[in-house]
Amino acid sequence: MAKARIVVVAGTRPEAIKLAPVVRALRARPSVETLFLSTGQHREMLRQVLAAFDLAPDLDLEVMRPGQDLHDVTVATLLRLKPVLRELRPAWVVVQGDTTTAMAAALGAFYERVPVAHVEAGLRTNDRYRPFPEEVNRRLVDQLSAALFAPTALAREALLHEGFPDGRILVTGNTVVDAIRHLRAARGARGREAAGLDLQAIPGRVVLVTSHRRESFGEGLAAICRALVRIAERAPDVTIVYPVHLNPNVDGPVRVALGGHPRIVLLPPVSYVELVALLERAHLVLTDSGGIQEEAPSFRRPVLVLRDVTERPEGVAAGVAALVGTGEERIVEETIHLLEDPAAYARMASGASPYGDGHAAERIVDALLESPAGFV
Repeated sequence: MAKARIVVVAGTRPEAIKLAPVVRALRARPSVETLFLSTGQHREMLRQVLAAFDLAPDLDLEVMRPGQDLHDVTVATLLRLKPVLRELRPAWVVVQGDTTTAMAAALGAFYERVPVAHVEAGLRTNDRYRPFPEEVNRRLVDQLSAALFAPTALAREALLHEGFPDGRILVTGNTVVDAIRHLRAARGARGREAAGLDLQAIPGRVVLVTSHRRESFGEGLAAICRALVRIAERAPDVTIVYPVHLNPNVDGPVRVALGGHPRIVLLPPVSYVELVALLERAHLVLTDSGGIQEEAPSFRRPVLVLRDVTERPEGVAAGVAALVGTGEERIVEETIHLLEDPAAYARMASGASPYGDGHAAERIVDALLESPAGFV
């Protein structure tokens, strides 16, 4: 009996993190032939993440070239994926999230009449330009998909509200919780440092910061940096640790504004194992990252979201996250409040994560293998 062939496509680090548990779960099933394709959108970061899960791409489409924009990446992905799909003729193409890789791979599979499964379907800010281009990307992927794996009940409700049939939607939990469970169990002595920094040797409380979204470039990022300086000055027992994105719109301004401060540590981009270690060591997290909004509650770390809107409102509703935007005064006020008010901090830190139980990948694989025709 021929094995079912399933192609999983990823291009960026967040996709690799969230699809690695799915690939591992698929490869645990002897009835499946699983092929893991990389578009190469974030080649080195993707390989680094996959190595933490003992995985490697079976094929790299190598779409990236210097100076490319969104148009170029989309076209290159479509053109390079076409012959692969025509040769393999998989039963499913699995994509995740809202990247250019996910959107282009879903469109390419649709053109070849291959059913698409969307992991993390149904996330919405309802503002097509925030985040850009992710909000439109994920809406397009949902439209192109036969199977919609919603991470939460709220994501399912968003899909139903838009008219998607209930039979094509399955609430699975978020696979990032699966990823964290795997790494915490497997890494052993690894991850006690981040980019050479001994995390246990840092005195006092650690405030972990990440900020790199396009919509924050310019004054938004400048205001965040001013706020961090003020927080460090007002909380002498706090060390701020900020892994800085290599994008020159982030790296340059951040290092000018924050470099040399005795209690602000600027790190290069860290591996996912190191990020997990940072989250474990952190007292509080300030971020504009969608993934970290999901990850931090698994460590019971309060999250202040450096955005005006979020496609992950479950954390805010559960009381484990709060939207603070990019305004300097609001960031300082909310951060100092949590640092100085133990009761307020405890309320956020004691909340349960709304993003799943760590078995999302198993549910996804069961659904794909037990009733593939049911979604189509």
